[in-house]
Amino acid sequence: MKNLTIRRYDICFADLNPTIGSEIKKTRPVVVISQDEMNQYLDTIVICPLTSKLHPQWRSRLQITMTGHQAEIAVDQIRTISKLRLKQNIGRLSKRYAAQLRKLITDMYGE
Repeated sequence: MKNLTIRRYDICFADLNPTIGSEIKKTRPVVVISQDEMNQYLDTIVICPLTSKLHPQWRSRLQITMTGHQAEIAVDQIRTISKLRLKQNIGRLSKRYAAQLRKLITDMYGE
């Protein structure tokens, strides 16, 4: 998406194909987790995909409500993608969910 300002914690549709193995695929919502300075200057962004398939017992997932629907942020599927994969900005994480996401990423990957 050219000329789109991409900010940390924005939720966008992204085309994640092609994939290999157990990577999350297809066009789906993703949460941008890279810092705004990176998002401004690089041609890539760091994202976590969202999925509607819930796994409440998985500690690597953050359950959220988005547009009235339950979803999970798949922190175990963090990846860097080209900005060209982005299709549409559809929202933004709440401050509460953003704080929970930061904590989960820190718990999983360290400070």
